[in-house]
Amino acid sequence: MTPRQRSVLRMVVKSFIETAGPIGSKGLKEHFNLGMSPATIRNTLNDLEALGFLTHPYTSAGRMPTELGYQAFVTELMEAVVLEEKERMVMHRELAMLMDDTQALIRESSRLLARLAQLLGVVLSPRMKNGVLQRLDLVPVSSGKVLFVISVEGGFIRTILMQLGSELRPNQLVKLVELLNERLAGLTLDEIRRTCVPRIQDLVSDDDPVVRLILRRSADLFSDEPETRTVQFDGTGFMLSQPEFSRSEQFKDLIQLLDDDSTVIRLMEEDDEPQPGKARVRIGYQAHGDSNDPESCRISIVTAPYLVSNLQGTIGVIGPTRMNYARAVALVEGMATLMSLADSRTNLA
Repeated sequence: MTPRQRSVLRMVVKSFIETAGPIGSKGLKEHFNLGMSPATIRNTLNDLEALGFLTHPYTSAGRMPTELGYQAFVTELMEAVVLEEKERMVMHRELAMLMDDTQALIRESSRLLARLAQLLGVVLSPRMKNGVLQRLDLVPVSSGKVLFVISVEGGFIRTILMQLGSELRPNQLVKLVELLNERLAGLTLDEIRRTCVPRIQDLVSDDDPVVRLILRRSADLFSDEPETRTVQFDGTGFMLSQPEFSRSEQFKDLIQLLDDDSTVIRLMEEDDEPQPGKARVRIGYQAHGDSNDPESCRISIVTAPYLVSNLQGTIGVIGPTRMNYARAVALVEGMATLMSLADSRTNLA
């Protein structure tokens, strides 16, 4: 793009983010100091539309950004936003209060982010494969079922209910739990998954179905599959206030899209190894990976990784493609950084 095209595109995107309505050459001339005549602005708008950065709804002469236009804005034209001191103090204060409760830190972070961004705040629990097993507990639920409680350093707990092949003998469970923890505690879940068989095989006995179950199902018990992670989100009310989801059927479609945790994880998760605290923006179909899904094309996602006990999770916001990207990036990066600092017990105040 030429400098003139870049300037006009920046103003069109800014205007649409603020008003949710298209803007024409006259509106740009009246509201922004572009130093151009209406005719020059009109020609530039035509050029930007021909390049695929702008479009016009129906027969309106006003223009609005396309996904390509938003992408160009985010990667080339967007000016960084510095959060207000009051907002930074709120983030510091509220997260500092949760330093010793990892589960509460994740839960409240989604609420705080949603409130500040006025969008849907989402937090994924960390990947567990590198988590160090603190303790394994077995809770008998019935004669044929047992609840595995896997506690990982950092305050994370995973519970899995499994069916035994034969009747459980509770009187042997206490000693077995002690032996399992002697062999497995202190190892990462990934290490346990890969080396579980040689570590506990000698504990197998004819009248104990638990060890046989662990040997047979260790890949499931200590896995890092998406379904083993939890999703915390907040702010659906803020999404209702967005014009893009003002009609009940539109909002219903969005909720259905987000109702499946595996879908949310796929929307939020990073494919590579991003730098902790560094935001990533995905717009429209990029966010969902399916340009044929009309609901996915209405949303954008801003995410950043955070670290808790050296385990990487993801925090972010989901909102309309018309979201204020600069502010969303600043909030998400700030929250991810503070969550990581809270884990290292840094003084946040």
